[in-house]
Amino acid sequence: MDLKDWLARCPLIAILRGVTPNEVVAIGAALHEAGIAIVEVPMNSPDPVESIRRLVQKFGTQMLIGAGTVMTPDQVDEIDAYGGRLIVTPHAAGAVVRQAKHHGMIACPGFATPTEAFAMLEAGADGIKLFPAEAASPAVLKGIRAVLPQGTLVLPVGGIDAGNMRPWLDAGAAGFGIGSSIYKAGDTADIVTAKAAKLVAGLRG
Repeated sequence: MDLKDWLARCPLIAILRGVTPNEVVAIGAALHEAGIAIVEVPMNSPDPVESIRRLVQKFGTQMLIGAGTVMTPDQVDEIDAYGGRLIVTPHAAGAVVRQAKHHGMIACPGFATPTEAFAMLEAGADGIKLFPAEAASPAVLKGIRAVLPQGTLVLPVGGIDAGNMRPWLDAGAAGFGIGSSIYKAGDTADIVTAKAAKLVAGLRG
């Protein structure tokens, strides 16, 4: 499946910043049960590639699993070797996108300006991450989408919660990366279950 297909299942990407390998499978199970199909483990988490390996081993056929805060092409190679299929960056990193596409992975780099957005699409990005969304607005997204190629998948990330998704969706967001509103370091699986249910309800609302 491509990124659009995964987002059609659920337009939320769970960002598990700070998760540890010993807890990641339980957290992944809570997300899967809630209907969330895309998970990223940021590379500045404890032993992120081991967490990715465990998630892939358990949910690799049911969820799109990969890494966030990816900074270099070498990290892409490492994530690919552990079975990750998604690469997310905080910045407009063309070399990282090209390396991800070399491995047949899904790439979703960050951008903050139209110039960066077009550069990432030219590099082969499957979707682009408006980051930090707190520094933008639904009006900014609507304006950018007016000049992007039709069908471009734009995902706001940063400060998104159950109460503010609707204006972004109305402006054309294809989905969202969700951080502390779905998981913060130390959250149990039960806490994640409750947070995920609230977010999914927010999408419907």
